[in-house]
Amino acid sequence: MRSFFHYVKSWRGEEAKTDKGRLADWIFDDLDFPKHSTDYDEISYYLEWNTPFPNALQVFDDLWTDYIEREDG
Repeated sequence: MRSFFHYVKSWRGEEAKTDKGRLADWIFDDLDFPKHSTDYDEISYYLEWNTPFPNALQVFDDLWTDYIEREDG
């Protein structure tokens, strides 16, 4: 399974005008983000303490659902 970081990079660039794109850009630029993680709890905990905007955790949950469906699919 590829890391969540690898998956979320597909939301960068053109999608940057959406909250998913904003979060993807922030994750890409954050040097401390757990880039090799495939663990929901690890990433969620990190975002709880380093959230880049108010609804980032909800956006993460939406992206995570899609990530799991694509990776396990």
